[in-house]
Amino acid sequence: MTRGISVLLALGLVSAVAYFTASKWAIRHETLTFFDTVRNRPVAVDIAVRRDREMQADAGLIELPVAILNHGNTVRFTEYSFLANLFAARGYMAVSIQHDLETDAPLATKVGEPYVGRLPVYQRGIANIEFAMEKLRDHQPNADYDHLTMVGHSNGGDISMYYAKLHPERIRKVVTLDNLRVPFMIDGRFRILSFRSQDPAFKPDPGVVPDQEVCDKAGILVVNTGFHHVEMSDRGPDDVKASISSTVDQFLASEAVGSVTPRPRPVSGAIAQVK
Repeated sequence: MTRGISVLLALGLVSAVAYFTASKWAIRHETLTFFDTVRNRPVAVDIAVRRDREMQADAGLIELPVAILNHGNTVRFTEYSFLANLFAARGYMAVSIQHDLETDAPLATKVGEPYVGRLPVYQRGIANIEFAMEKLRDHQPNADYDHLTMVGHSNGGDISMYYAKLHPERIRKVVTLDNLRVPFMIDGRFRILSFRSQDPAFKPDPGVVPDQEVCDKAGILVVNTGFHHVEMSDRGPDDVKASISSTVDQFLASEAVGSVTPRPRPVSGAIAQVK
């Protein structure tokens, strides 16, 4: 029985890889750099959108849902293509934003300060998102910038959750990959999916991840994985990306058909010791 379940899970991952490999050829990527004169700062974005959906939006037939992807510290905004392509395949306009510049100070930990001193970094991320959305309204006017899906890894996951705390009325759903500092929203106003690593070097601060009872009441889906924190980007192994993609796809599909999402099973993958 256990072997049969393992075979089915393996086939599911193979199918997910095949699906997204085939569909990515119908997806258009465009990289733009806007300049914020107020902050004297460039803001680069990568747009991933399915060509047929973009044509429908350009014709005024549909309004594209928007997913904002926020990268982890020291990871580039273009290094989450496996997620950008997934959301684009689902009909979203996926917008990946570069939050950090080489001239920015390194991320520091200051115990005793809000979010261990990361609040200015989150505020900068919020400003980048708002500025990018303002510019994109002109570039692609037929998209829904008022109801966003926020996606983020590590520091980007915290930016996503912090944005949701500030603007819950603008949020459709939140997907985080091992955010560590900003506590989850638990009022049930939108759905949350969060992947948690099994990594001794990256542990969430107390109170970030709610207990099971709170998650059940708030509609929060927590997936405890065997993955390392740094594997949750394009840099990670293919089986890790395929597993995450499959679960996110189910999460999105359940909303598309109006069904209730069952709690995802914990997923596992090969673990390499990475610091």
